[in-house]
Amino acid sequence: MWHKCHRQARFSLVAWGVPTRPKQTSPDRLLRWQERRKRVGSRIREIRLGQGLTQEALGLEAGMDRRTIIRIEWGEISIAYERLWEIADVLGVDVADLFLLPSTPPAIEPHRRGRARSSTRTRLSVDPEEQA
Repeated sequence: MWHKCHRQARFSLVAWGVPTRPKQTSPDRLLRWQERRKRVGSRIREIRLGQGLTQEALGLEAGMDRRTIIRIEWGEISIAYERLWEIADVLGVDVADLFLLPSTPPAIEPHRRGRARSSTRTRLSVDPEEQA
């Protein structure tokens, strides 16, 4: 009997436009949440860089690994409220500051530091006699 009532409640939620499963979420809603995640992540990145913290340091202090911080900053994942408060505590800001608009729009591609990649084919194709 409980299952029947449960099913009726679920169907009434769907009728009201409340998704009960991920595949029932409209594309517009998914796009809005993706933009919001990117905006919050970009703000976290902005504050972190302003304080000279690495992703590794922020992750260690907040109890997360570096890859999770990367995915949060890029808006790839949703996180629990508790994690937002932990990040805000580590950054020394109020959690509301994480929801302010970043001063720069979210980046499209990751910023990667380090040495530039050189093609080994280019180096090997140079004739040694031409260098002399």
